[in-house]
Amino acid sequence: MSARLSSTKARAALGTSARVSVELLLVFVMVAVALWMLGRMWSVVWPLVVGLLLTTLTWPLARLLRRHGWPPALAASAVTVLFLLVAAGVVALIAVPVASQSGELSEGVVQGIQQVREWAAGPPLNIGDDQITGAFDAAVERIQDSAGSMVTAVVTGVGTVVNGVVTAVLALFLMFFFLKDGPRFLPWLTRQLPGSLATHVPVVAARGWNTLGAFVRSQAFVGLIDAVFIGIGLWILGVPLVLPLAVLTFVSAFVPIVGALFAGLVAVLIALVSNGPTDALIVLAIIIVVQQLEGNVFQPMIQGRGLGLHAAVILLAVTLGGSLAGIVGSLLAVPVAALIAVVWAYLREHLSDPEPEPEPAAEPEPEPGRDPETGAAHPGAAVAS
Repeated sequence: MSARLSSTKARAALGTSARVSVELLLVFVMVAVALWMLGRMWSVVWPLVVGLLLTTLTWPLARLLRRHGWPPALAASAVTVLFLLVAAGVVALIAVPVASQSGELSEGVVQGIQQVREWAAGPPLNIGDDQITGAFDAAVERIQDSAGSMVTAVVTGVGTVVNGVVTAVLALFLMFFFLKDGPRFLPWLTRQLPGSLATHVPVVAARGWNTLGAFVRSQAFVGLIDAVFIGIGLWILGVPLVLPLAVLTFVSAFVPIVGALFAGLVAVLIALVSNGPTDALIVLAIIIVVQQLEGNVFQPMIQGRGLGLHAAVILLAVTLGGSLAGIVGSLLAVPVAALIAVVWAYLREHLSDPEPEPEPAAEPEPEPGRDPETGAAHPGAAVAS
């Protein structure tokens, strides 16, 4: 006997599907509006984000000083000054050795270019000096023709540098205020929100703060692993500027993908101009192996354990963030995904139905003629029987 389709159930299913579709469409519209507003306020949001990330990195020291009786303003000032000194020391650690060996490096670059020309002149390329000169003249002519666009690019680059300096200064000021007044934020937020939001939002904010701290610490640890292994490889090969290259590798680890490529390119170039093409290829192989281990083993394991995210989620988040917002998107993809996971876990905790409590076992009924509490027979039970 074939079952017939119930028109009532079909209309109910279609109505439910339509209602859910409209609700999802409204959610997508709200997300799009929020992203548009975020883009319009990016000049303020980006320093705020950088300040928060720097605060998660420096807060343990500020908290230690405050526990030892330091006033909040003094502890925040000391930590901020120490951070500036460390940042200046890192820059000096990179710039001073490079400046002291700039002459040697420039000579190596000239020799490297000459070696490339000699190699290109031989088989199998057999490129003569006249061809190289013609290509050089064509490149110069093309550069002269595009002088206007180059000026525009230079102006854009200068504007980017200025914006970067302004962002760094604002982020440092925000870091100071976060270190000074951060513990008072959640109580203040609790007083400002109405009803149940005063309970839920501070809890989510506290969990998000712990998540950001886990991200920064894990990223720093991954950068330290890269710097140590690549630095050891460069030291074994006798490549100059080992310490500056290791520091550059550590710092660039905070910018996913592009930072690693930049640090690796610098290391290979220095190995090429100082030790020759063989050592440069070995350095390239070391960097590729370390980066593959970091990207496929260490980073997913460390970040996944600290953020509660699966390695596949981290990989997809970095890919999506990079495609949407470039370097900044790659940098913020993992912490944003972790914050979304925190919000979703909290919502799931409070929206899930509570597990039903087990029903108490039914007590056995007492036998006739016995006391219900002690189970002893009544004195008159035998007489009555």
